Amino acid sequence: MITDLASFKNSVESDSEPPADLSPELKSMWYAGKGEWEASHNIAQDIPTKTGSWIHAHLHLVEGDSWNAGYWYTKAGKPASSPEEIPAEWDKIVTALLK
Repeated sequence: MITDLASFKNSVESDSEPPADLSPELKSMWYAGKGEWEASHNIAQDIPTKTGSWIHAHLHLVEGDSWNAGYWYTKAGKPASSPEEIPAEWDKIVTALLK
């Protein structure tokens, strides 16, 4: 069972599949951490919450579509991040989800 950011990152680095007990939100972020944008996006677009919108925004920022990311940040009620903040934002989202 993953309980902290370090163990989540370890799973992303060493496992070929996400742990079965992850929530859809964490599974989406796991795939994002692996660089598997499509898999992550397919999950995120089916999460109809502000958290799902935040993940969706993050993914479009990673994709380089700042306009679309801005739309999803607004839906999430979060300030838009910049491309330089992508790694830190990934950590922030995962940490929030693990609480």
